[in-house]
Amino acid sequence: MVSLVQLRVLDAVRRHGSVTAAARELHYTQPSLSHHLARLEAETGARLLQRVGRGIRLTEAGRLLADRAAEIVGRVDSAAAELSTLVGLQAGRVRLAGFGSVMSALVPRAAAVLAERHPGLELGLTDTHPEDALALLRAGHVDVAVIFRYDETAPEEDGVRLRHLLDDPLYLLADGGGGTLADHRDAAWIGGCERCRSHLVELCQRAGFTPRLTSTTDDMVVMQSLVAAGLGVTTIPGLALRAHRNPAVTATRLDVPPRRIVAATYGDPPDPPATAALLAALDEAAAHAADQEPPR
Repeated sequence: MVSLVQLRVLDAVRRHGSVTAAARELHYTQPSLSHHLARLEAETGARLLQRVGRGIRLTEAGRLLADRAAEIVGRVDSAAAELSTLVGLQAGRVRLAGFGSVMSALVPRAAAVLAERHPGLELGLTDTHPEDALALLRAGHVDVAVIFRYDETAPEEDGVRLRHLLDDPLYLLADGGGGTLADHRDAAWIGGCERCRSHLVELCQRAGFTPRLTSTTDDMVVMQSLVAAGLGVTTIPGLALRAHRNPAVTATRLDVPPRRIVAATYGDPPDPPATAALLAALDEAAAHAADQEPPR
């Protein structure tokens, strides 16, 4: 019978691509970990690993089982954390994944609120893109994923629930001049992440032109530095401006729909106590952020 220990071993080997590194993470000896893998292959009747030079890689069957193993291990760990925090939220851990600007401008205040109300509750944080945050949520590696949506009609897969936190307005960044998108139709443009870049192109096309993208960066600090150096213009969300403001650029709020910042959870309600406590802290931080304008 396949055991949870064996699934943990396979998941660690898949993530590290190495028996030695997986053994180190799980605090096993290498022979002990190899024994668990051999037993797992015997239990499943499938070859899960193959040697490649001095390393190993998963077979097709190994990859399939490793994907399921990650989900199972994540869910078991989540259940253990929920049980440990069920009574009084005096201990345990709750985990959040979010993207750069929300991690800088929203999560720290939420973390402070959570620590004040539940000092025994440990908060784990992961900075990553929204798509990756949702993948971590579905696999059970985090309890809350803070993401953004430009199109609120975009469907979510079954099991993912969205909780609106705040609307994040969009600003035009230029070197010494504001105006509208159309006022900069002939300028060089700086694009952000893939989703933000697509949204920028869509907004400009609605304004009657296609932007000439000359630079791309996911880093909002770099983006502002490029604008300050006269290398282009761009759009930037308010939360990103609140996290970092370059005084050499002009920020003009655009009359376009804001992006929606939402907290995603997985599974049927109600949320576990630790997750509910984190969501309440995020609500409070979001309410405070909604009342603040980015620094001018």
